[in-house]
Amino acid sequence: MSVRELVVLGTASQVPTRHRNHNGYLLRWDGQGLLFDPGEGTQRQMLRAGVAAHDLNRICVTHFHGDHSLGLAGVIQRINLDRVPHPVTAHYPASGQRFFDRLRHATAYRETVRLVERPVAADGELDRTESYVLEARRLWHPVESYGYRLVEPDARRMLPDRLAEHGIAGPDVGRLKQRGELNGVTLDDVSEQRRGQRFAFVMDTRLCEGVHALAEGADMLVIESTFLDEDIQLAVDHGHLTAGQAAEVAARAGVRHLVLTHFSQRYADPTEFERQARAAGYTGELTIAQDLSRVPLPKRG
Repeated sequence: MSVRELVVLGTASQVPTRHRNHNGYLLRWDGQGLLFDPGEGTQRQMLRAGVAAHDLNRICVTHFHGDHSLGLAGVIQRINLDRVPHPVTAHYPASGQRFFDRLRHATAYRETVRLVERPVAADGELDRTESYVLEARRLWHPVESYGYRLVEPDARRMLPDRLAEHGIAGPDVGRLKQRGELNGVTLDDVSEQRRGQRFAFVMDTRLCEGVHALAEGADMLVIESTFLDEDIQLAVDHGHLTAGQAAEVAARAGVRHLVLTHFSQRYADPTEFERQARAAGYTGELTIAQDLSRVPLPKRG
C-alpha cells in the first residue's frame, strides 16, 4: 500500500530551541523519500522519527542558510556509512555550489553511495519519475532560494458500476485502457479523470510570483510563517512571511491542507499562528507543525 505523508523533523527558524530543532522535512511519496532542508541535528531527528538513511532517495535544499543546510554533512555521511544501495539525488541552488561542496566534504569519510548532484539554476522541471514531476521556482530571499513542487500525473479511475453496465470485465478492462475503445465503448463511458496529487514546499521568502506558482492547487502546502502579522516589517526586512500572508497565499491558491512551520524563537505560543491563519481567510485543513509529527497528504478528491 502506498504511503504519502510528511514527517516533520524540525520547525525552528535561525536557531533551535528546547522544543524545536532546526528545519528538516521528509516527504514519503509511495516508495520514495524526499528530504527537504536538512538543518543541524537532522540525522538525530531522523533516528527519533524512525527514518532510516535507506529511506532517502532525494535531498532538496531551498537555500544555503545554516538552519536549512548545516545537517547536510551528517546526512550525506550517514547514507554512506549505512551503504544505501541506491543513488541519492541532491538539488540545491547552483549559486551555492561552493557551500554544497564544503558540506559534502566537511570531514574525512569513505564514499560508498552514488550521490548525484543536480543543482538548480532556473525555474522549471528538475526531474520526472513514474509517480511525479519535480519542479522548482525562484523565491525572494537575501540569498538565492528555490521552492519545490511535486506534481503527480493525471490518470483515469475505472468505475466498476459502469464497467458492469457495459459488460466489460477481466482482460477486456486492460484492452480498453490500452486502446481507448472496445466494442463501441470508450474510456469516457466507464471511467473518470483522476487529478494527480500536488505537494509544494516553500521556505524563506517574501511574497513573490514563485510563492503563488508553487502553491497553486496544492493538496498540501508546507510553507514558512516565521513571524506573526504584527511583525510584518521584520518579515519584509529579513525576507520572510507572516502567518497571515502564508494563509492568504493558501486560500487564494485553493490549497487543501496548509502546514505552517519555520517559527521564530520569539514566539512561545504556536496557537496564535493558527488564529491569524484563520483570520486571514483560510478555511481548509490546517496544521501548525511540531517536531516529529506526521502529517498525511489529503486523500484524492
